[in-house]
Amino acid sequence: MIQLPRIVYATGKDFEGEQVKNIKNDVTTQLEIIDWFGVPFKEGSENGYTMWTYQIDKWKVVGEVESKGLVILFDDQNKVKAYRYESSY
Repeated sequence: MIQLPRIVYATGKDFEGEQVKNIKNDVTTQLEIIDWFGVPFKEGSENGYTMWTYQIDKWKVVGEVESKGLVILFDDQNKVKAYRYESSY
């Protein structure tokens, strides 16, 4: 029997999803986010606010694509203004 690899392709950078529960709007700072999740996979802006994205997508030979994503929007004080977390893990 031939053993195929579990993951064929992955893109992004994995991060610890358990830390998401610690994020608090108007309280959590960019430095705390970096400490918990590391450097973001993507950086950008929305309506003049800094936006960071943490994301990992894994494709397998058999089965569904696994995805995990965290998008964080920061205010002008470098505190979390809003965030969205989704995971298929």
